[in-house]
Amino acid sequence: MPEGPEIRRAADRLAEAVAGRTLVRVEFAFPDLKRHESGLVGRRIESITPRGKALLTRFDHGWTLYSHNQLYGVWKVAKAGERPDTKRSLRVVLETGDSAILLYSASDVSMWRSDEVESHPFLQGLGPDVLDPDLDATAVAARLQAPRFRGRALGGLLLDQGFLAGMGNYLRSEVLFAAGLRAERRPKDLDPGTRAGLAQALLHLPRLSYATRGIAPADRMREDYLTDTPDAFRFQVFGREGQPCPACGTPIERIEVASRRLYFCPACQS
Repeated sequence: MPEGPEIRRAADRLAEAVAGRTLVRVEFAFPDLKRHESGLVGRRIESITPRGKALLTRFDHGWTLYSHNQLYGVWKVAKAGERPDTKRSLRVVLETGDSAILLYSASDVSMWRSDEVESHPFLQGLGPDVLDPDLDATAVAARLQAPRFRGRALGGLLLDQGFLAGMGNYLRSEVLFAAGLRAERRPKDLDPGTRAGLAQALLHLPRLSYATRGIAPADRMREDYLTDTPDAFRFQVFGREGQPCPACGTPIERIEVASRRLYFCPACQS
């Protein structure tokens, strides 16, 4: 599943292609959304905004398209009238005179009045977005101490979108390594300095990943998340089982935590 940085970069690409331009063709594969097609033709997309791992596409007539890629969904950009060569199922078409954005394979798609979209059950359950520039380390440290979070093991907590939206599996491993912590540690057992370091890592790593052009080639990562550019985001531990820790040389280990693979250095993390 894409994590916050990948979703936000996707939103940037989609907005660059169609935001502010008039829609000339709209198609939904979902029967309950068909009624919106004609009403969207001639309208403009005002913004495409990520919320955790969901996207909100706002139109200029007071409606918003909610979409969540889940495991298999993917947005693509194409020239107007063109469609990528793919076996994926096309779910949404939003096309202007110049370009189109196309959603494939996703099933969690719905239309909402813009003033009501925040009542969507997924959005209601989200914590602050790690890529929100207004979120600071002091606020994150306070959430680590909140009663509903402070007693939970970090390995599960860092995947909980109700704690911080946009976190995901590779970020979990990288944040815990940067903070020097193992997955079984709990916020309530950390001293203030360690909690502050964890809070900083929870903001720095996602923002660093977003700021790059993608992830350096890595094992079992989707090709569309990767780049071979010099400024690529490079994993320190994730996907590097058996390879030397970049800090101390100890072989990186892999375990399963919350049904997801997690990588750590047994010497640097305690």
